[in-house]
Amino acid sequence: MNQYPVSVLSLFKKPSAYIPIAMSLTALTWCLGGIAAHGVLREPDEGLAAHSWQLLMAGQVPIMGYFVIKWLPRVLRQTLYVLALQIGAALAAMAPVYFLGL
Repeated sequence: MNQYPVSVLSLFKKPSAYIPIAMSLTALTWCLGGIAAHGVLREPDEGLAAHSWQLLMAGQVPIMGYFVIKWLPRVLRQTLYVLALQIGAALAAMAPVYFLGL
């Protein structure tokens, strides 16, 4: 079944595997940085942090889709592990927005 002997670590070195995680962590940093600098503010006009967060979160979806399309048929289990990390990082970036109502 495994045509390509690929470990999770070698798969994680592919840009389509680690870029979505980096984008989620950057979005989380923007969110927490804004909260640390200005507190929890609900402004009628969203600022740079909110727009950057939105672009980073939306921009990682096509990269994750490419990763799944390319690697899921080749190495199922390893792809699912990396995908779980990607989704976990995205949920971590969404958590402050959801729980603080930003």
